Amino acid sequence: MLLTSIHTYPVKGCHRLDHDGAFVQPWGLAGDRRWMVVDADGVGITQRETTRMVGLRASVWPGGLSLRADGQPDLDVPEPAGSDPVAVRTFRNRKLPVTALPAGPAADDWLGALLGRPVRLVWLARPTRHLAAEDREHDTGDQVSFADAYPLLLANVASLDALNDWLAEAGEEPVPMARFRPNLVVGGAAAWAEDDWAGRQLRIGDRRFRAAGPCDRCVVTTTDQETGVRTKEPLRTLGRHRNVKQKLLFGLHLVPLDRGPLTVGATVVIEP
Repeated sequence: MLLTSIHTYPVKGCHRLDHDGAFVQPWGLAGDRRWMVVDADGVGITQRETTRMVGLRASVWPGGLSLRADGQPDLDVPEPAGSDPVAVRTFRNRKLPVTALPAGPAADDWLGALLGRPVRLVWLARPTRHLAAEDREHDTGDQVSFADAYPLLLANVASLDALNDWLAEAGEEPVPMARFRPNLVVGGAAAWAEDDWAGRQLRIGDRRFRAAGPCDRCVVTTTDQETGVRTKEPLRTLGRHRNVKQKLLFGLHLVPLDRGPLTVGATVVIEP
């Protein structure tokens, strides 16, 4: 098995960045989901709430973030320094607030124009716990970004092929891997082989990871990541074929055990 692609999402819910390599940190890939757009209550706004987020192109540079979107001027946003921290939550029902730093009115106005509502942009200066320990089967402790639950998401090319075969049988169009917003994509494994990796250790290149379990998918997978158009697939087909205890499964959560570089083409080994 080989690592076939690497992706990050600098602002939670934004369009992906594709990489030939990335640096693994305890809380995920460097530059991944350290920024988040929040509403007036300090709750994260993602593609679940608005498909306009697909139009947000963000890239990271040392000490800041660049924002791009069609019809708007590019905006460079430095990492906040000296601003008063604010309490935010990744979801409205999350028990634990997270302390983040507001990016300032220029970024807020820019994003408000894109999303058509008042919002704020915040930066997670220090990755920290935003899920209570009992809310995850494999607790990652205090080291996680603004990711939903775990630092990394892995997806399997063969599993996507199998899903697209089911979609074709139902007369539906295939979906690209981008719908599932993974960080790491592997090729050379059998379809759904990742189901058997949960609880085991993976080695990708020289980096070790713990497989924390399968990913329950949401409405974001029904959103075209280029246009924002939303349909009923692939959730409807996952519901027929991959419904386990009322969870529609695709992908595998990972927790890093090592720091260091990771490159496309690295060998993937599942350890006993």
